[in-house]
Amino acid sequence: MNETAVVPDLRAFMAVALRKQSVVGAIAPSSPALARALTAVVPTSGTPVVVELGPGTGSISEAIRARTAPGSRHLAVEIEPDLVAHLRRTKPWMETIQGDAADLGELLASAGVGRVDAVVSTLPWSLFPGEQQERIVGEIGRVLAPGGAFTTVTYLHAVPLAGARAFRRRLRSAFDEVLTTGPVWRNLPPGMTYVCRRPAVHV
Repeated sequence: MNETAVVPDLRAFMAVALRKQSVVGAIAPSSPALARALTAVVPTSGTPVVVELGPGTGSISEAIRARTAPGSRHLAVEIEPDLVAHLRRTKPWMETIQGDAADLGELLASAGVGRVDAVVSTLPWSLFPGEQQERIVGEIGRVLAPGGAFTTVTYLHAVPLAGARAFRRRLRSAFDEVLTTGPVWRNLPPGMTYVCRRPAVHV
């Protein structure tokens, strides 16, 4: 990330995090190391369509941009209005959409997008009830193109907790393949990633 962007991004992140703890689940923006791990599923060839969920101040956005070629589409879905305004001001090259990830299919359709090649998420899953988690995961599965991948983050200290175990079960029910990678120690707090492929078809 450009060093001149760090202070404004951190200021924007903290302003929202302190006021709305039910919206922001992290204690700091994602580190470059975690960003690289999360965006490993983003194609580096062709002109993919990439969706980012919960971009915050855009630390992951920069890593996505570094991997994609001109002509690719990068859409970021953010629910918090102040962060939407910040992203539109500081990252005009990205298509920032204000909305709820639970309405992902509808939001993308409004942007003229049907299928996407990668979904990268830093959503605070632990803050969502199970029904909302299930709806968002289902929406992700429905928009992924064949061969596409979804990746999201979990934090190392939360892995043994009941809520985190329930979320892993939800992912394994929704996708044929769920891989755990990491840990990424150079992040606050240390994180791990789930890489999910091939949405399951439930009859």
